Amino acid sequence: MQRKLKFQSRISKTVGYQCLLRLPEGYQAAGRKRWPLLLFLHGAGERGSNLALVTKHGPPESVTQEWNFPFFILMPQCPLEQIWDDDALLALLDHAVARYKINTRRVYLTGLSMGGYGAWSLGAKHPERFAAMAPVCGGGSAASLLMLNRAQARALRSLAVWAFHGAKDDVVPLAESKVMMAALKKAGCREATLTVYPNTGHDSWTKTYTNPRLYEWFLKHERKQDKFSVDAA
Repeated sequence: MQRKLKFQSRISKTVGYQCLLRLPEGYQAAGRKRWPLLLFLHGAGERGSNLALVTKHGPPESVTQEWNFPFFILMPQCPLEQIWDDDALLALLDHAVARYKINTRRVYLTGLSMGGYGAWSLGAKHPERFAAMAPVCGGGSAASLLMLNRAQARALRSLAVWAFHGAKDDVVPLAESKVMMAALKKAGCREATLTVYPNTGHDSWTKTYTNPRLYEWFLKHERKQDKFSVDAA
């Protein structure tokens, strides 16, 4: 089941994200169980106002009824001529957590291409908010991984990261992921893996998101301490 949400983030930079939220099978709003959430950031080609585009690639395309997929999937859409905004994404995540039964110790992050850059940026600056992340054919600022406060640096060390890239990518060079992985390890991240597809170009997301092992890997990870909470709306 997918539920369409519209949310205007209340931040100084006016960025509004419409989004889709896929509910996990068996979810009950009145139930006590709290469920994992996967935040998925699409690529540049899916920007705009046609919300159906966010399901074109990635987890939304890969999920079928045959799969046991016990996540919420939060799928915002970036407006045309913009890139992902960290503050707006956090505000959207807060919005979802306040309204749905989400286990905040089991929030996961992924994105492809422009969304891979978005995942690196958000995960690097706010590692305490995620148990694991999987950037696909993206890159980012290695310096951001070394400029965290003490609590964030500690959270980064326990953030699980599995990145993916095609060796023949002529849009986002493989070096982009390698730089971020090297910076992660320098910052003390204890679980950082880069999978390189030797004969793949920019589309490294199809192999990644159709592999059930990725979702099994996400579900193995949980933040040991939940210091984050959102007041219910």
